[in-house]
Amino acid sequence: MAPSDDPVVSSRQDGVAEIVLNRPARRNAVTGPLAKRLHEEIVAATEDDEVAVLLIRGAGGAFCSGLDLGEFRADPPPDWMPDFSGLWLDVHAALYDCPKPIVAALERFAINAGSALALAADLLVAGEQAFLHVGEIQMGMAAPMNMAWLRLRHPESVAARLAIVGRRYTGRELERMNIACEVVADDAVLDRARELSAMIAGYPPSGVRAIKSTVIRGRPAASGREWFAQLRGG
Repeated sequence: MAPSDDPVVSSRQDGVAEIVLNRPARRNAVTGPLAKRLHEEIVAATEDDEVAVLLIRGAGGAFCSGLDLGEFRADPPPDWMPDFSGLWLDVHAALYDCPKPIVAALERFAINAGSALALAADLLVAGEQAFLHVGEIQMGMAAPMNMAWLRLRHPESVAARLAIVGRRYTGRELERMNIACEVVADDAVLDRARELSAMIAGYPPSGVRAIKSTVIRGRPAASGREWFAQLRGG
């Protein structure tokens, strides 16, 4: 995929929409423009009848280092700052609402905001030494998106381990906790995530949609916005 100034780029091939966080110089750290573009690409792939699977990854061999603290602490703040909470909610609501399987390729690290994106995937392929870090507790911060996905997909014991202990968990540890569906050599993550995505996209589309629909039927809210509102108590 060619380099681009766009913070999120995507491509389509054989039923797979590959959505790439594209800020490698900043380790794919999240900003308002990245969140806006990520939401647009998730919605576009969801609405594209030719797409059967979404594959989310980071450019430059790493997934996502979290929020771009340099941008968030800038003085004066960037123009998008007042809108960021809504933009980030849009991303996660779109992931929650997506009726198609979502695969994530966890290369090197997924930290804080990045870990929330990794936890949102239906299927997470991780490198052996790659790690996921829900580290907000160390900064005295809440972790609303991480907790939303942990509560949705995993038992309380796993949520406590990741969010309260607050240390890094490697690919093999994530596999033992049933967070990663597959763990491979660090240099094979993207290839395996693409292979898995292509395999699923090769199945009859009606079956893929029916299975995902059955998987999500037991969710506690009808839409992503309702789910995140429930967690906020409003």
